[in-house]
Amino acid sequence: MKILVTYDMFREGFAELESKYEVTFPEGRDFTYEEVYEMIPEYDVLCSMFDFPVNKELIDHAPKLRLIANYAVGYNNIDVAYAIEKGLTVANTPDPVTAPTANIALGLLLDAARRITECDRKLRTLGKKMKVGVLENLGAPVTGQTLGIIGMGRIGKALAKRANAMGMEVIYHNRHQLYIEEETKLNVTYVTKEELLAKADFVSLNAPYTPETYHIIGEEELRRMKRSAILINTARGPLVDEHALVKALREGEIRAAGLDVFEFGDYPLPELLELDNVVLTPHIGTQTLETRIIMAKAVCDNVIGFLEGDRPVSRVLRP
Repeated sequence: MKILVTYDMFREGFAELESKYEVTFPEGRDFTYEEVYEMIPEYDVLCSMFDFPVNKELIDHAPKLRLIANYAVGYNNIDVAYAIEKGLTVANTPDPVTAPTANIALGLLLDAARRITECDRKLRTLGKKMKVGVLENLGAPVTGQTLGIIGMGRIGKALAKRANAMGMEVIYHNRHQLYIEEETKLNVTYVTKEELLAKADFVSLNAPYTPETYHIIGEEELRRMKRSAILINTARGPLVDEHALVKALREGEIRAAGLDVFEFGDYPLPELLELDNVVLTPHIGTQTLETRIIMAKAVCDNVIGFLEGDRPVSRVLRP
């Protein structure tokens, strides 16, 4: 079996795979799409990074390919429907990213609510000119408030547990309602999307990016939210209409936002950089060295489990 890895990172996580199979890595960089296209006919397994496109043309050029093991929980870079149609298995790495992403969502929530980054920035730039009176830097409470989670998968559930620990009420909206036993265990209540937007003090997006979730938060949804509400997005940038969000933040339609992902790539709209009531991080949800290595091991587990059947495989069953 020949395995092609598109990226040259976290090699220690691939130790077991390299001990069992012929594995090809780029040296000191990532493979380009053109390089992979030329090489792929000889390989049985492709280990792709979350931003590497695995499209119809590449799949059709890979007669021996059996498995696409993606280094990410998301798989928008892969034409999953076509891969499955062609008899391929697609795998992802959801488990290692759950806790780190829930933690960054919680961090953004607290930061935006209590204006931590805003106050830090003002102290650094204004120094003693910054107003520090008892009513000058009022934030929003967290304990006793309502968190609305859109997308109650692994990360949404992990965030719900953290919110419960802080004394928040948790409501959620999901494509499918959870079983009552799980709702009871998580202490969450299912509501419609419209009810969630109207009631929640904080709205956290934890849904996958699909055609159905594109701009799941737009002008209409932002108008439905409380003027005191805070929006958190650690899922995918295009879930939010960023132009509409800028307008809502400027005009006070919502209080604030915390964003780890952006609609148009790696960077936010320039207008967001001008606003004090938004906290911005550059997609760092899983960015700890330990998490990155564990994700690499998860990719290897998917490959070895697929080839040898000795461990579970995190299969993507539908696009």
